[in-house]
Amino acid sequence: MTPGQRVEKLVRDTATVLLPERLRKWIRKQQRLHNLQSTPVGAVDFGGLRRLSPISAVFGQDRDLLTIERHYMEEFLQNHSDDIRGRVLEFGDPTYTKKFGGDRVTQADVLSYVEGNPQATIVADITDAPHIPDNSFDCIIITQTLQMIFEVDKAITTLERILKPGGVVLCTSHGMTRVARREGVDDWGEYWHFTSQSKRRLFRAVFPAENVEVSTVGNVFTCICNLHGLGASEIAPEELSTHDPNYEMLVLVRAVKAQ
Repeated sequence: MTPGQRVEKLVRDTATVLLPERLRKWIRKQQRLHNLQSTPVGAVDFGGLRRLSPISAVFGQDRDLLTIERHYMEEFLQNHSDDIRGRVLEFGDPTYTKKFGGDRVTQADVLSYVEGNPQATIVADITDAPHIPDNSFDCIIITQTLQMIFEVDKAITTLERILKPGGVVLCTSHGMTRVARREGVDDWGEYWHFTSQSKRRLFRAVFPAENVEVSTVGNVFTCICNLHGLGASEIAPEELSTHDPNYEMLVLVRAVKAQ
């Protein structure tokens, strides 16, 4: 292990410990010094990444059917596929309900914010949906949607209300990524990019704290690749599977309603 790696490990190991300010400054100084020694200024070869526009302007959908974000989303849902059972509500379409729920699902519902979605069984604004009965769903899948909702706290309150006791919400949201917007539409797009800290506080304000699991995926390299719109197949498996808590590409939540 190089001196720089030893300092980096020390920083990671003490990240959650309240250290004296002088010691924190010393650690950071050593980290900077050793980083400069391992990669001198001017020695970085950016190669094909040295450009002012992304390689793909559509999140990599033109390069790979499985984008980096979708790879992480599907891995998360696969890991919690046992939760996808009974009556399941998914936002937009039932793709993940079918893919990961299988025959455990007895009823698949789809929520749409606007009329006109042929797959929707419920049309509602999730921040104010009194027509959706309490205690209705065993599982709710909400992927890459919460950041599009301005009154996010009200949305989470509704999610908890319409879950059955013991029901599970599986939620993924942007952390570090490009902004999603639709040209010419001012009231559609991303209002928030979350961190694990903000997601934890938002969900624990509604769900029992011990029932909220928050995790993150990504590292500095996958975040850079994702910003450029590269596909998941363009990155080695070991690079995709390495997660650095300082680079939160996606913030993942599993929250269980109190019995």
